[in-house]
Amino acid sequence: MLQPSSRPRSHPSTQVPGRAWLMLALATVGFALNFWAWALLSPLGPRFKDTLELSSFEQSLLVAVPVVVGSLGRIPVGALTDRYGGRVMFPLVTAATVVPVLYLGLAGHSSLGALLVGGFFLGIGGTAFAVGVPFVSAWFPPERRGLAIGIFGMGMGGTAISALTTVKLVDAYGTANPFLVTAGVLVAYAIVAAAVLRDAPGRAAPTEPLLKRLAGTLRLPITWQASALYAVAFGGYVAFSVYLPTYLKTGYGLTQADAANRMAGFVLLAVAMRPVGGWLSDRVGPVRVLAGSLAVVVAGALTQSSTPSLAPVGTLACLAMAGALGAGSGATFAFVALLAPPERTGSVTGVVGAAGGLGGFVPPLVMGSLYGSLGSYGLGLALLAVVATAALLFTITGVRRAVTHRAPAVVPH
Repeated sequence: MLQPSSRPRSHPSTQVPGRAWLMLALATVGFALNFWAWALLSPLGPRFKDTLELSSFEQSLLVAVPVVVGSLGRIPVGALTDRYGGRVMFPLVTAATVVPVLYLGLAGHSSLGALLVGGFFLGIGGTAFAVGVPFVSAWFPPERRGLAIGIFGMGMGGTAISALTTVKLVDAYGTANPFLVTAGVLVAYAIVAAAVLRDAPGRAAPTEPLLKRLAGTLRLPITWQASALYAVAFGGYVAFSVYLPTYLKTGYGLTQADAANRMAGFVLLAVAMRPVGGWLSDRVGPVRVLAGSLAVVVAGALTQSSTPSLAPVGTLACLAMAGALGAGSGATFAFVALLAPPERTGSVTGVVGAAGGLGGFVPPLVMGSLYGSLGSYGLGLALLAVVATAALLFTITGVRRAVTHRAPAVVPH
């Protein structure tokens, strides 16, 4: 019997076939393209607010609907991926996302109601994450999954594509243009994915009914442990990427363009650090990486709560948190890959991914409310430090115990 910390280094499964890297590359591209589509409405929020005379709440609702639907939709999509595999689900999710993208570009941007309907179905694009994690995980042995899933997680940079191109395309060619471009790219990817993607050899599809599998997933400790961690790590990333431009403009008086560029830098650093977090987890374990990442978030949030000068202290604090949140997100799914039963990886990923997406929309609401009441963001950032401290304590106690006492690896005969 293998000890919990040991790894079968000589087992043939440690050899990663070339096709696994091809599948990883295709899945990462698909994730990025679907996230690009998922984030199309956010950069256009201020424009729609002016042209449709929306209130601040209506503008927030417009941006929030696809994110909430995409986050919750990961739960059934993850379970369906366990059943049918990524070869079926990736082209299906991508093709389904084309419909609301075309609707929004051609007819669905003339009223708030039309935008909300389109935004609801645009949330389908956000479910691609729950397809890719089990698909990629099945192609790689346990000691490589942290890096592989971390690389796949870089697809969250698709939101940066949207942030950097959508408004420019609208200004140059009209409102429909970014939607038509995105739809064309999605169609091309869906065709390539249907032709090239293959599920890992030996993938065993569960036979239990969907609701029974979801109920079983919710009874797994790993589901709730990882959900709590991801709500802080990825939720923090989402919160900063959504709210950082407003924070920098209001708190530091930056122009909208300068604030948007700094937000893009934050996003890109977090994206780049996600595979680093997975890679480090493969080598030193996810507990150490999570603990280190959360400690940096605590220090950065406490520093920023005093609203220091932006250069250099404020910039360094925000960038340190960006890197830590990215690494922590990668480490969380290295933890999932280590403990989740292979036949339930998609279901667990769906629930955990939903927690991360939803976790990102609580902090902006709190920050906005506190600033409106107190005229300062200090208390909001102090609360982030408190939440990160709680997650850190949970990591070095409950999560460490879960990893230490996990079931020994089973080597196939």
